[in-house]
Amino acid sequence: MNSILAALQRIPQKPTIHAIARRESPVSSNTKLSVEADTARWPDTLQKLEPMPDVFMSALGTTRAQAGSFAAQRAIDYDVNLSLARTAKESGVKTYVLISSGGVSSASRIPYSKMKGELEDAVKALEIPHTVIVKPGLLVGNRQDLRLTEAVLRNIAKALRVVSQTWLTDWWAQDVDVIGRAAVAAAIECSEGKRPEGIWILGQRDI
Repeated sequence: MNSILAALQRIPQKPTIHAIARRESPVSSNTKLSVEADTARWPDTLQKLEPMPDVFMSALGTTRAQAGSFAAQRAIDYDVNLSLARTAKESGVKTYVLISSGGVSSASRIPYSKMKGELEDAVKALEIPHTVIVKPGLLVGNRQDLRLTEAVLRNIAKALRVVSQTWLTDWWAQDVDVIGRAAVAAAIECSEGKRPEGIWILGQRDI
């Protein structure tokens, strides 16, 4: 998620940032970008980072249409994400941040919701010292992976924001830049010892 990278790059202290992406992207001078189109190789890329970061943040995800099937989508959204989380823990990462989705549950009968909920349960079970799960609602803002229904809903959300200055939409839709800033702020709180160790769920109203 470019919004997370943008928020990290605005930190005044200019920490070293490692980013793993599927394609080239403009980055700041304190960002080291590793481009790997095959997401299955991302855990190996993460393992080779030097020095290993204290914080790992994942916004990795795709759509069924982009992946070609639900099985292929799950291979990225669940399998690769969980492998990255395991690699992060094994490599000594102390703070792990996952961008998930609001309303998902491993008990859901909806395949996508069930998959995202199962991922949340799996990363919680890893017991990384600080595990932050960000659960936004519908994402609004500039995104390239628009699906028709979401595009319509996002246009409605944007229209409501013009009228209400966000109070009509904050409970079900958030701007991607706001989500990025919230995720980074949570990571900073954890890494600076301002939050107790454990699992921290950031719901839609917290973002």
